[in-house]
Amino acid sequence: MHKSAHILVLDPDPLNRVVLQNTLEETYLVTLSSSPEQALTQLQGTRIDLIIMDNQQLGEEAEAFLQTLKANPETVQLPVIVISASASFLDEAQSLQQGAVDYITKPFNPNIVKARVKIHLGIKQRSDQLSQQALIDGMTSLPNRRALDKTLAMFWRQCASGVRPLAVFVLGIDHFERYNKLFGHARGDECLYKIAQVVAGIINNMDGFTARYDGGRFVALLRDISEVEAQEVAEAIHMAVAALAIRHPESPTCAHVTVSAGICYTKADFARAHRDPLDLAATALNDARERQQKAVLSVV
Repeated sequence: MHKSAHILVLDPDPLNRVVLQNTLEETYLVTLSSSPEQALTQLQGTRIDLIIMDNQQLGEEAEAFLQTLKANPETVQLPVIVISASASFLDEAQSLQQGAVDYITKPFNPNIVKARVKIHLGIKQRSDQLSQQALIDGMTSLPNRRALDKTLAMFWRQCASGVRPLAVFVLGIDHFERYNKLFGHARGDECLYKIAQVVAGIINNMDGFTARYDGGRFVALLRDISEVEAQEVAEAIHMAVAALAIRHPESPTCAHVTVSAGICYTKADFARAHRDPLDLAATALNDARERQQKAVLSVV
């Protein structure tokens, strides 16, 4: 049977953990944790959809755990249901103020726990769907600029921690304004979509990330590649777009639609460059177009 969601049960008492596991495991995948430290470790390597924790058993650690969750962008939206032996309205209000989404008193009815879990998982699912839609470009179905900013920051943290190289590509459809003026925006949108799928197909197949940047430009991110490999990727994209053979009579450089690329390649902290890597890649793209080259690489 497919388990619809993953729930983390945090409770120092082994009997309480087993009772909650037996209550939920028929419908959900359940992971058990005996301490906040263990729970935080489990959250790093596992997708968790909801947490149930006993705040009385944890004492002061419960508040610190909730604060840690709310301080982390990756877990700030994670719903936490508190289970407690205290029926005090003050304790319930305090838990909700600290970030819990619900409060259930013990002894609890298993059906109540199941119902509350189902409600909050439904709310989270709808929230996740809205968040995902907010990160997608409607024209190309690629991630949008907001998603790009988040992913670039994440990729950079990963690369900086291990001194791993990162290549930032800004790819632009050449003479795209002329194409739109000649054929109209409907054909322009179709052209944009086709090229977006080509770029994403190549980059995502290399465990990279592709996003719509603006107008006729895209951004691609690739980790752990060499300078030579970055240029080879740009060449592969150029050839794949050319293979689409999208006619462009108004292009002064080619009879069909082409793309040019600017690449910012770095192993160093972006702060040392005193410029945004996207700006550096965009400048390299402009240089490529002025020189009528397929790609220009800027090494930081």
